[in-house]
Amino acid sequence: MSISNDAVVELIKTGIPDADVVVTGDGYKYQTEVVSAVFTAMSKVKRHQAVYATVNAAITSGELHALTITALTPEEKAAA
Repeated sequence: MSISNDAVVELIKTGIPDADVVVTGDGYKYQTEVVSAVFTAMSKVKRHQAVYATVNAAITSGELHALTITALTPEEKAAA
């Protein structure tokens, strides 16, 4: 059993409401780019922990197996 890309987006947006979220994946491995001002002054590890916290239930249930995260502030995204 896997989770849809849209469902992963909704989980992340529920936990980080101001985030712009893009999720791609094939039902097994997922990639996400999360852009939010909440990441300002957070280390890369803390940013990833914040995103993982939003999808933890799906990981625990086995619906979400692998998630690669890119977590950026709006300023970092604009500079990319």
